[in-house]
Amino acid sequence: MGFDLDTIAYTVSVWTIPILLAVTLHEAAHGWVAMKLGDPTAKVLGRVTFNPFKHIDPMGTVIIPALLLLASGGRMMFGFAKPVPVDFGRLKNPRRDMILVAAAGPGMNLALAIICAASFHLAVMLDGDARDWVAHNLGNALWINLLLAVFNMIPLPPLDGGRVAVGLLPWSMARHLVKLEKAGIFIVLGAIFLLPWIGGKMGLDLNVFRWLVVTPTAHLQELILTLVGLR
Repeated sequence: MGFDLDTIAYTVSVWTIPILLAVTLHEAAHGWVAMKLGDPTAKVLGRVTFNPFKHIDPMGTVIIPALLLLASGGRMMFGFAKPVPVDFGRLKNPRRDMILVAAAGPGMNLALAIICAASFHLAVMLDGDARDWVAHNLGNALWINLLLAVFNMIPLPPLDGGRVAVGLLPWSMARHLVKLEKAGIFIVLGAIFLLPWIGGKMGLDLNVFRWLVVTPTAHLQELILTLVGLR
């Protein structure tokens, strides 16, 4: 794969902090908004916290992202944290509040992305290797937060966008989405990994993840960089 130990160590060092912050604050935001809207479940279980170890899923947060980063030369990353438990029946207005709780995670990632983009103006004040390392962390944090925000807003349960769609759609339509809750993650994983593999065997471009997530994320990143004066 063309990696030496120094390259691996540097790659890990500039991805670890962005990934941990992105998934930790994403999940904590879900729990905090749920708590404010009447459901203390996440608070009682210690999930409304900035402690990343409370949110890490060993496979989804560590092993899968690490393997993808190393296999792709630092060009591809996918992962997930432990979902924050929410008892929607305890929310003050379950249908409306479900939308707010679900949107809180992607909203946090979008806010973090904007902060990271604006912070490039401060990073240039540093010197040498420190400036490069901070800039790499900020660039990776910008990308991973936008990627998580866009990915999670796909309108398919159990992703956040699926819950938002269930809350917004008439029940006659929303109930069909609800039935996909258990199978949704397998549909997502199949679209990310299986379809491109099948497409490759058939000579077709079936990279749904690139169409639905990577390309929109790239456009959103350019927009934010323009808004903060970096384009």
